[in-house]
Amino acid sequence: MSKQKVVDSKYLFGEDKIIKIVHNGVEYVLRITKDDKLILTK
Repeated sequence: MSKQKVVDSKYLFGEDKIIKIVHNGVEYVLRITKDDKLILTK
């Protein structure tokens, strides 16, 4: 079994609240809500 990669959200977002992720050519938006939760949308 391989180890899972762990990435801190602070590394991904920096000072931003929204980032775009491209997976298989499809763009997704990952955002931090006002309640400090993560939401991924297409």
